[in-house]
Amino acid sequence: QVQLVESGGGLVQAGGSLRLSCAASGSIFSLSNMVMGWYRQAPGKQREFAATITSGGHTNYADSVKGRFTISRDNAKNTVYLQMNSLKPEDTAVYYCNVVIYDLREYWGQGTQVTVSS
Repeated sequence: QVQLVESGGGLVQAGGSLRLSCAASGSIFSLSNMVMGWYRQAPGKQREFAATITSGGHTNYADSVKGRFTISRDNAKNTVYLQMNSLKPEDTAVYYCNVVIYDLREYWGQGTQVTVSS
């Protein structure tokens, strides 16, 4: 079992920045080699992929956030971050932390609201 606690959402003007954090807790075996990532869901839309990072540091981004968002992780703290720069109103969404562990089970955070005003 893995628990995820997110923080860092809020209201920001277009062009501004926010940093999201997600801390994972659980058994050491479950937390090793997990892929961590962020997804988002805008009002009236389906949840979509934003970014992922492996335990080795390999990253993958959606085209819509590439060049503006940076995903990183601190393996010692089992924490993943999403630095969001040059935010646009269309980035407004609930952002969810996602973890996929060694046996391909996945877990979701409770979500954190990001609102970008124009």
